[in-house]
Amino acid sequence: MSTTRTLPATPPVAAAAPSARGSVVPPLLAAGIAVTVAPFVPLLSPLLLALVIGVVVANSPLIARPVVAGHGRATQLLLRLGVAALGLQLPVADIISIGPAGLAVIAVTVAVTFRGTLLLGRRLGLDEGFVVLLSAGFSICGAAAIAAVQDTVRARERYVALAVAMVTIFGSAMIALVPWLADVIGLSDRQAATWAGASIHEVAQVVAAGSLVGGSAVALATTVKLGRVALLAPITAVLARGDQRTSAPPVPWFIAAFVGAVALRSTGLLPTSLLSATDLATTLLLAAGMYGLGLGIRAKDLWPLPVQAVALATASTLIAGSTSLALVMLLA
Repeated sequence: MSTTRTLPATPPVAAAAPSARGSVVPPLLAAGIAVTVAPFVPLLSPLLLALVIGVVVANSPLIARPVVAGHGRATQLLLRLGVAALGLQLPVADIISIGPAGLAVIAVTVAVTFRGTLLLGRRLGLDEGFVVLLSAGFSICGAAAIAAVQDTVRARERYVALAVAMVTIFGSAMIALVPWLADVIGLSDRQAATWAGASIHEVAQVVAAGSLVGGSAVALATTVKLGRVALLAPITAVLARGDQRTSAPPVPWFIAAFVGAVALRSTGLLPTSLLSATDLATTLLLAAGMYGLGLGIRAKDLWPLPVQAVALATASTLIAGSTSLALVMLLA
């Protein structure tokens, strides 16, 4: 008999059926609001703010309006385009500049965190889809990784929201905790920046922690974090190949596009002005997709937070933090 623990099912919402075509205007409008407000809420990224906007709309009478209700295909497409465009932020040369020690910290931390979270989540009897989402989010790049792998693992919207909530809570706590512990332990600014980039969940959270370290820590911490983002493609490919329920290609089209975007950025042919525009476009696309995820969430289904989910998030954070710290002290 299976001992997998399932969370209460989300009540069906006909208006939010994933097959609905819908308009791209509401999600892009929500994304624009999130991008505008995010600088004034330093602990939250535009992606997470857009998700919150979606949740607010989903729990209000606005969800019944046709222009909002038929969101599924539109927001899914925007999200996938955002993941593909994310590759334009990853020049290979910058990642290589971290050096062999830094690259080792990234690779080992991601592998240990991902695998360790999977094993522990299964031991706790949690739903497999939720466990994979949390493993990807905590080991790679937070909400963006969760969104990228959700189709591959066919996770329920309720589990997606719960995984994003865990990323937000634990990643935000690490913004202050990592710089403080780095100072207590006596790490150099370079070691502290590498640790922050290798352990904290969201890119925006890494930037905030790097600013607390000071000096040139922000640039290094962000580069290390983007090194983790680069591993999104191979991990997604592994998950897709292991899914025996589908005949889809082993690598989703948007992940292949992500790899192509990395290659294009690495040529050095794209002008700075174009890169600035694509960075903003990428954030808008990802935020629009997260807004769509939020539309499928009923707030009452997120509370109270399941004890097992909180335990897994705590353990995953400790795995990422302790593994990367040990490697930084040993190698960096």
